[in-house]
Amino acid sequence: MNGIISVSEASFKKAGISLKGLSFFSLTYTLTALCTSTLTFSPPLFSASCVAADIISTVEFNSSGELLATGDKGGRVVVFQREQESKSQPQRRGEYNVYSTFQSHEPEFDYLKSLEIEEKINKIKWLPQQNAAYFLLSTNDKTVKLWKISERDKRPEGYNLKDDDGRIRDPSTITSLRVPVLQPMDLMVEATARRVFSNAHTYHINSISVNSDLQTFISTDDLRVNLWNLEITDRSFNIVDIKPANMEELTEVITSAEFHPQQCHTFAYSSSKGSIRLCDMRQAALCDKHCKYFEEPEDPSTRSFFSEIISSISDVKFSHNGRYLMTRDYLTVKVWDLQMENKPLETYQVHDYLRGKLCSLYENDCIFDKFECVWNGSDSVIMTGSYNNFFRMFDRNTKRDVTLEASRENSKPRAILKPRKVCVGGKRRKDEISVDSLDFSKKILHTTWHPHENIIAVAATNNLYIFQDKVN
Repeated sequence: MNGIISVSEASFKKAGISLKGLSFFSLTYTLTALCTSTLTFSPPLFSASCVAADIISTVEFNSSGELLATGDKGGRVVVFQREQESKSQPQRRGEYNVYSTFQSHEPEFDYLKSLEIEEKINKIKWLPQQNAAYFLLSTNDKTVKLWKISERDKRPEGYNLKDDDGRIRDPSTITSLRVPVLQPMDLMVEATARRVFSNAHTYHINSISVNSDLQTFISTDDLRVNLWNLEITDRSFNIVDIKPANMEELTEVITSAEFHPQQCHTFAYSSSKGSIRLCDMRQAALCDKHCKYFEEPEDPSTRSFFSEIISSISDVKFSHNGRYLMTRDYLTVKVWDLQMENKPLETYQVHDYLRGKLCSLYENDCIFDKFECVWNGSDSVIMTGSYNNFFRMFDRNTKRDVTLEASRENSKPRAILKPRKVCVGGKRRKDEISVDSLDFSKKILHTTWHPHENIIAVAATNNLYIFQDKVN
């Protein structure tokens, strides 16, 4: 097939084997003053015992919100499409069904460095739709690929030089010319690798971001940020390089980077020291010198052995209006005004009750977990994940917050998704959960929010949960 994967709609109705580890849920919630939530729960379309390859490693809505893509540790990309509204079944509004699935990356081996390259999908980014087809970028540790996802419901028939089975005909048997025609066929969804951007990163790629000019994108690893043109695969431009001449002098690494949503010359990248640098590509070809530097001064009274670890930023996101930056470190989410560099505009405690358990979290490596954060469409609410399959929402206007749980066990048809509370010490109430009872193997690292509606998707291990506004 030469890089083309074709998937028919009918194959998904039979719960295709290619989606073996992915459990899909359709749930609904209502975000009323960030206080109570209502959901509708339906059984998973696909489920299996969780193996490492089935763990979801990224989740992303496209610019319209009609498609939702997930990537997993097995190198697969699964794309879900939103159901169209139906007068006969209004309760199905917003449900997402499987649209396409394909193998994006395969495991490789670097023989020069004796290094195995995982097939795990680190990030997925959609390109804004320009025609009937959809385009997305997916990356593993070393290689970025541009995929085209398109539909085909007709096939050509009546060729002169080959028969209906595709075999070449003997020219001596051709006595008349035929005009090929297009015949209807079952809908096929094709995923085609259009570009492969490789051999530009020595270290592991942690983020990719599409520019607002729709012509370029950046890929970021621990020490460098590279700028690519979407049409050129054999070269990229290194725009940030923090690698010291002597690696023993290395004090920080790049953890995430993103383009400004409107200004094509501006991008930001975060570091393991808890700082964010805003760069302007108009100043110089190599943006080693930032134009703005965001960092919160550390309180000496609270400094501990774990201070540097928990201050490392795992995710950075521009707001949709381009005025704010949101960052996530281990314990907090911070909102920064681009006009104020010395301190964050807002700070939200995600799970401050874990501050007393940092020693045990360090021993089991949970302290190195990288949580993502996301804005809602109007930049008024932010969301991020936590442990025990909890995820947190913060309303920036009312300053109210809520903890919700994405759990199959606690979900019943038309049930109320009740806020959860964690008890730190003392007497525990009936509806509270003790901090000592939290399951740190269950964690929500990856989340995404519909760009225009109150629809969210959260990934919990190999389960994908979707919540949406309550349908009255």
